[in-house]
Amino acid sequence: MTVDTTPVETGLIRRPMLAEVVANRPLTPHLRRITLTGAELDRFAYEGPDQLARVFLAPTPGADLHLPDSEQWWTAVQAMPAEVRPVVRNYTVRRLDADRRELDIDFVLHGDGGPASAWARTAARGDQVGVLSDGAEYAPPADTDWQLLIGDETGMPAVTAAIEALPPQARAIALIEVGSAEHEIEVRTPAGVTLTWLHRGGTPAGSSDVVIRTLRELALPAGTPYAFVAGESSMVTTVRRHLCTDRGIAKARVYFCGYWKLTSH
Repeated sequence: MTVDTTPVETGLIRRPMLAEVVANRPLTPHLRRITLTGAELDRFAYEGPDQLARVFLAPTPGADLHLPDSEQWWTAVQAMPAEVRPVVRNYTVRRLDADRRELDIDFVLHGDGGPASAWARTAARGDQVGVLSDGAEYAPPADTDWQLLIGDETGMPAVTAAIEALPPQARAIALIEVGSAEHEIEVRTPAGVTLTWLHRGGTPAGSSDVVIRTLRELALPAGTPYAFVAGESSMVTTVRRHLCTDRGIAKARVYFCGYWKLTSH
């Protein structure tokens, strides 16, 4: 089913809403797609393929989930006692089917050190979670001739959703960094889109230069571009600097967002 993702301003919900797990299926060895359903998901505000969702999890495994019933959700969360205060993390919506009240979120697994990764690894049908629509930034100007879409595993949901939302006549180049071929996923790619998977091999996530090396050697099309870059912080800033300084692309036409930052241990 094709979803009409045109923003609708009436009836949308701007507070956390309750949902539950319908399915939890592995896409790659370290990526799970969790499908959620909920009575209010037909009123979840979807504004673009990089739609941000705040995900609310119970504070400890097996504990009850308490959600703030207010659009001033952060203040309400902070006012909760620590023993019931939900854990809040940011994720990108991979798919919304408002008619069926279904929402997909892809979770990168990185052990049980992070609460969202630990939850996603074992989440089962019927498990409860809270979700909140919190905006989108992907916005190619009307005069865009072609697009450049770049991401790592964390940026992959936004990049792949953007690819699949492109009209048949669109032109785009997409680069996605993953560990190896087994971490690639199936993407419905329009005829005018070139998707290249970049493998960092044994280099740890966040430490590889495979994206910028590939980009420096890439012949870019003529015409007016729009670039969307999402992933590890140093990667996206390096890519933006290259596009604006070395390629002469106007800063206003390059959206970049650091979804996470590599820290030394």
